Amino acid sequence: MSVKKSIGELVGKTPLLELVNYEKKHNLEAKILVKLEYFNPNQSVKDRIALAMVEDAEKKGLLKPGYTIVETTSGNTGIGLAAVAASKGYKFRVYIQDNVSEERFKVIQAFGGKTIKLSEEPVVDEVLKATNGDFVAAIASLREKVLSKEKDIFFVDQVSNPANPAIHYATTGPEIWEDTDGKVDIFVANVGTGGTVSGAGKYLKEKNPDIKIVAIQPGPNSLPNDENPTPEEITGVHPFEGIPKERIPSTMNTQIYDEKFETETIEAYRAAREVAKTDGILIGTSSGSAIHAATEIAKRPENKGKTIVAVLPDTGLRYLSTNLFNEEYNG
Repeated sequence: MSVKKSIGELVGKTPLLELVNYEKKHNLEAKILVKLEYFNPNQSVKDRIALAMVEDAEKKGLLKPGYTIVETTSGNTGIGLAAVAASKGYKFRVYIQDNVSEERFKVIQAFGGKTIKLSEEPVVDEVLKATNGDFVAAIASLREKVLSKEKDIFFVDQVSNPANPAIHYATTGPEIWEDTDGKVDIFVANVGTGGTVSGAGKYLKEKNPDIKIVAIQPGPNSLPNDENPTPEEITGVHPFEGIPKERIPSTMNTQIYDEKFETETIEAYRAAREVAKTDGILIGTSSGSAIHAATEIAKRPENKGKTIVAVLPDTGLRYLSTNLFNEEYNG
């Protein structure tokens, strides 16, 4: 018999899929392999870090029976943590960005987690408004002014938790290397906390220094500014170049990537819509972002015959209430 005893045993070992029909449609002469992270038990790449950060805290004595797990998130880390907390018997509370899809709130609540919009926490809301959305500064303020005064909690803090990139170094990178038999030329990943590109990128670079690491950040039209304070953003994808150093999560290794690639929300939408029709995979906005980047990179003459691996962070089922699959919406 092969029977699992907890959802933790289901995390990782997600499949690689070549987008054969998509490649043909675009006449691409490079292979695009996508790592389908929605095969994790709670349908996102964040299941990896959720389990890793909780178990690391347990081993270090930072998380004990009766404690409440607390985190800030754009959604998927909160979902992963809510599920892990439920399976291990912990309470869970999350401060979540206001503009994420309604599905995220409902899924976390289904696992018994308590959701609080960032705007509902005065300390956080004040910092976000004063800094034009500096998520890292807001988290620091929450930790110092609110959470430090509470007892019997473990604040996960994914943007500075070393277990975040470490689990990608230990699992995501090796899985890609093994499933391609080491035949990978370019690795493409979005940057949120930077854990995926930093951890998996480090592993792949150690195996073959010639592998090119491409890190994706949002384009200027997909970020808040004075003229457009509330654009449709690529959920969970954040800038890491062109911003103050203190706004970059410590989990992001800014020395690991060879190229920065910028993707706009509408480009991510179009790629996600298209691949649903060509190859039958329903993916989220950040996954569309990764496919768009991989496509543009594949079109470059110097990449003819090369193998590109792109990480697709989550499922499209969490975006049905958004404009992602609204064909009439074009930015």
